[in-house]
Amino acid sequence: MNITREINFLKAVAANNNRPWFQEHKEEYTWCKDDFEKTIAEIIAKFSSFDPEIANLQPKDCCYRFYRDVRFSQDKSPYKRHFGAYMCAKGKKSLRGGYYLHIQPGHCLFAIGCYYLPTNILTSTRNEIMGNIDEWRKIVESKKFVKTFGHPDKGTWNDDEVSPKGFGLEALKTCPKGFPKDYEFLDYLKMKDYCCWVSLDEDFFKEKDFINKLADIAKTGKPMMDFINNVVDDYI
Repeated sequence: MNITREINFLKAVAANNNRPWFQEHKEEYTWCKDDFEKTIAEIIAKFSSFDPEIANLQPKDCCYRFYRDVRFSQDKSPYKRHFGAYMCAKGKKSLRGGYYLHIQPGHCLFAIGCYYLPTNILTSTRNEIMGNIDEWRKIVESKKFVKTFGHPDKGTWNDDEVSPKGFGLEALKTCPKGFPKDYEFLDYLKMKDYCCWVSLDEDFFKEKDFINKLADIAKTGKPMMDFINNVVDDYI
């Protein structure tokens, strides 16, 4: 992945987000898109060694469209400001947890897990955590997990901002309905998603072994994702 070339292109898109400019630079977009897809193919091949469920995925199954759907958005910019890919055995539209790579100037990240589950699945997930709290804590409170992703906390994640905390994108302010308010590990039940991530410097992608480093991050987060997927699988 030539991250410098892709970052420069994305910066240019952000400054010139209109169709005439894009058409003039379509060749550069095509090069960056193809390079990103090649990288995703390499990541899938590497991750398959410890997660065989994704072995048959193709980049086209994982990469998101660069063209924005502006029908219901106040922002009518026709193009995204990032390249993104979600590697999940059930597809990028699935509720099931997977691996997400996001390339954007100043906001690169790699994430593992489930992003904004519906209420019924969240309720089941919270019950599962309560019923297996020792197993859950062993996973998310391990030294390597905490060192890699941080502690659960309230935060936001959108196209331009990533929470400084690496575990839990958003959390309820109060105890979820139907759960004990005095529960010792209430913070784990207040989470509105079960996703862990790391923010990445652009220089990270210039290292020759960056895919190996991504794999190490993925392996650290996978037990948490597997725990949640065991619940999600009952609904898909």
